[in-house]
Amino acid sequence: MARGGVNKALVQKARLALLARGEHPSIDAVRIEMGNTGSKTTIHRYLKELGETDTPPPSINDELSELVSRLAQRLEEQAQERLDHAQAGHDARHKAMQQELTSAQQRIDDLQVQLARQAEALEQQDATLLHTRQTLQGEQTENIRLRQANQDLESRLQDKDEQIRSLEEKHRHAREALTHYRDSIAQQRAQEQQRHEGQLQQVQVELRQARQSLVLHQEDITQLNRDNERLLAESRNVTRELDNHKDQLSKATHQAANSHEQYQHSHNRCTVLEERLRTSQDENAELKQTLVDTRQQNRMLELLLIKKEVALENLRETTEKPKAE
Repeated sequence: MARGGVNKALVQKARLALLARGEHPSIDAVRIEMGNTGSKTTIHRYLKELGETDTPPPSINDELSELVSRLAQRLEEQAQERLDHAQAGHDARHKAMQQELTSAQQRIDDLQVQLARQAEALEQQDATLLHTRQTLQGEQTENIRLRQANQDLESRLQDKDEQIRSLEEKHRHAREALTHYRDSIAQQRAQEQQRHEGQLQQVQVELRQARQSLVLHQEDITQLNRDNERLLAESRNVTRELDNHKDQLSKATHQAANSHEQYQHSHNRCTVLEERLRTSQDENAELKQTLVDTRQQNRMLELLLIKKEVALENLRETTEKPKAE
């Protein structure tokens, strides 16, 4: 079996190259020119086809050599065939092994990627575990803090309860004091109002009496003045009756003086009564102002009581919210 690539064209090319160099294109020279490839029989056949008829027939030695060469060529071709078959099997096995190696490398790459992912996942799990531990420690610390805060809150709630009870007690006392104050103020106001009305009525009665007495004294004085004028007229006209009526005139004068004195006394008493009336009016104004101040104080106390009630309600809501939470 001839090797691939040894053909007539190659033999012709080698022959022409030898002729160009001035060498004889023998079978051996052509074979050497082709790189010691190809059988001499094949080269001889191609050279004969190319018109090398002038070539002398080979000798016995050449034939023996040719036979040995053919045997060697056949052995070489058989060996080459086995080698090619072995090479093909080797190439097939190499290709299969290469494919298996590629598959194994791919599996290794996949396993490395999977391992990297697992390592990354493991790192994430470690980080998550560390974060979870830190969170757990923080939660434990926060739990301890919350327990302490709860204890503090319970203590504060107890204090707040005590404060609430104290405030409720103070509120109750304040309401009782306010109620007592309102009752006493109402009683005092009623008593003062009654006393004032009684004084005012008494003063008005005394003033009416004084005015009536003054009117009566004024009428008496007017009548006495008239009588005096009449007597004076009569004394001018009746001179002789003057002595007789001196005593009567003296009496009348004395009576007039007494009446005038009574009038002056009544006038002074009326002045005193008017002063008492003004005093009573001033006292009434003071009582009214006191009543206004008392009402303002009552309103202030009511507002203070409302504020205390609102503060107490806010305090109750503030203390009830932590309990609800």
